Amino acid sequence: MHARTGWPVREQGARNSRARAVERTLLLALLLGVLVGAVSAQTQENAGIQELTGRIEPDQVIFFDLPGLQAEETLFIYANGTGGNLDPFLALPNTSLTRGEARREFDLEVNRSIAEGRDPLLVIPEIADRYFLAWDDDSGAGYDATVRYTIPADGDYRLLLFSSPAKENTFGTYRLLVGIDAPQVLSGQAEPTGAAIAVLDRGASEVGMAVQEVDGTLTANRTSTFYTVNPVTGGDTFYAFIEATSGNLIPVIVLRDFGGKPLSAAVPAGDGSTATLEYTFDDDSEGNEIEVFSRSLNGANTTGDYRLLVGLNVPAVLAGDAAPMGSRVLEEPIRVMVGFELDQITAVDQQAENFGVVGNIWMRWTDPALAFSPDECNCQFKVYRSIDEFVTAEGQRWPEFTLFNQQERRWTQNQYITVRPDGTATYYERFWTLLQAPDFNFRNYPFDTQDFYVRVDSLYPEEFYVYVPWEEKTAVGGQLGEEEWYITSYDTNISSVQINTQNSRYSFHFEAARHLTFYILRILVPILIIILLTYITFLLKDYGKRADIASANLLLFIAFNFTIADDLPRLGYLTFLDTILVTTFTITGATVAYNLYLRWLATERQKEIAERIDRFMVWSYPLAYITALTAIALLFP
Repeated sequence: MHARTGWPVREQGARNSRARAVERTLLLALLLGVLVGAVSAQTQENAGIQELTGRIEPDQVIFFDLPGLQAEETLFIYANGTGGNLDPFLALPNTSLTRGEARREFDLEVNRSIAEGRDPLLVIPEIADRYFLAWDDDSGAGYDATVRYTIPADGDYRLLLFSSPAKENTFGTYRLLVGIDAPQVLSGQAEPTGAAIAVLDRGASEVGMAVQEVDGTLTANRTSTFYTVNPVTGGDTFYAFIEATSGNLIPVIVLRDFGGKPLSAAVPAGDGSTATLEYTFDDDSEGNEIEVFSRSLNGANTTGDYRLLVGLNVPAVLAGDAAPMGSRVLEEPIRVMVGFELDQITAVDQQAENFGVVGNIWMRWTDPALAFSPDECNCQFKVYRSIDEFVTAEGQRWPEFTLFNQQERRWTQNQYITVRPDGTATYYERFWTLLQAPDFNFRNYPFDTQDFYVRVDSLYPEEFYVYVPWEEKTAVGGQLGEEEWYITSYDTNISSVQINTQNSRYSFHFEAARHLTFYILRILVPILIIILLTYITFLLKDYGKRADIASANLLLFIAFNFTIADDLPRLGYLTFLDTILVTTFTITGATVAYNLYLRWLATERQKEIAERIDRFMVWSYPLAYITALTAIALLFP
């Protein structure tokens, strides 16, 4: 009995023992987890993380010093572009190389190998492994770069940040995370702890130090100009030196803020030709302008060429001999390539002096403000299907234009703007409109050639946009649809026009001549036949009949005159065809009067005298036309 009841008791005891073992295991695991978490938290708390930001221009290298690193520490670095189309490249150069050698020698060998026909995708990693302790291009999200490197020995190290050699001259603002024993940096989302790990070498990086030189001309019609200063940082000192290089120019420079308020000015002493300016900005600032204008002398504006040297944080500019360096201090005018394709001439209204065209306007310009990184949109370019869409997305300023000789509304069929990652924008518009043609000259009509223009005027001054011809996008279609005219030549021209300011003008010019078949067969040949018929009547001795025929021919010439008058405006001068008709009027009218005179002589019983006169006039009639046509040919070469 006890044996049977004892089995369940022993089984229950075993189960209790196993439960206690499991509880002890779970408790031990919990304590271990808490301990690991505490250690991890302590490690996270002790990890140093630093965030740095800045901007990289094309071909610029940003140098950082990494002092006092200790063996077995792990360095974590993350770099990404935050503006422009920057594709960052990170590198820890060999300590045996100087600052200049690290990037210069690397670039030289890469370019040499590529020029020899080697694959860039193989060349760059191979050469980078020889010059850098560690490096990376695209290991992060998108085009972001990351580096993880365990320090082999105590010492000072260096870090390079520049544009990826796999892409040509990317640029823009960057964000750099640097951490010691902080693997969370590689996510790109780590929070800075206030540590100071990397120190920017401003001198080697040429950050905050720049010198730029520009040349210009002031004339009697253009007495001033201005340049926009690129954004500056609080504490930056702006220096400017200007000198006249020709003429009697006395140059004056004024630095103005974004609202046009003067910040500083410089005027040459007496009648001198040089001036200097210095100004320190208290805060970050952008939209400032440096204005250059001429000072008058004895009541008249001085004119001539000048050299303007400007710099940031480089006092040597004031001496006028600082060498250009660093990034641009001034925004240079953006060059806008302009082209026009003439597809069709819909009409030429000679009386209204206008013509209708169907054509395509092309523009291309590069604006760094439009640059973007392709990994932002996973696209090679952005497309906007209207100006409003482009302005909403990219900002207010673009190379707006007007057709100077546009006479009616411009009907736009298509309008596109594409933007490439480097900030290159291409504008396309297909349109139809009427254009004025005030340059018509009908003096040699119908053997005249006429000049037609499509004039595109920039609405922004030349300080912002300057037109240049885009020859590849300048063309004339093969089927213009205009039967009366054919184009003999076309060309383009860039000029400056005075609107409110000095603005660029693009002119597409084509020269057209008339198809002469109509005028020869419908006007000139009939006139010749009428003249010959009038001459044949000289064979008749019935002077009355001759007068009747000549009078009828005179009416025909009047009809021709009305036909031609319907094609042309009321001109203040005679055309070639007008002169022909006036000549025929005159000679035919004289012929009518002559025949009536002969008839009168015949009725007065002086028939013999009439016949003698007539024998002479038979030769005088053609001679009169030959003489008149010779004079016309000399008058209308």
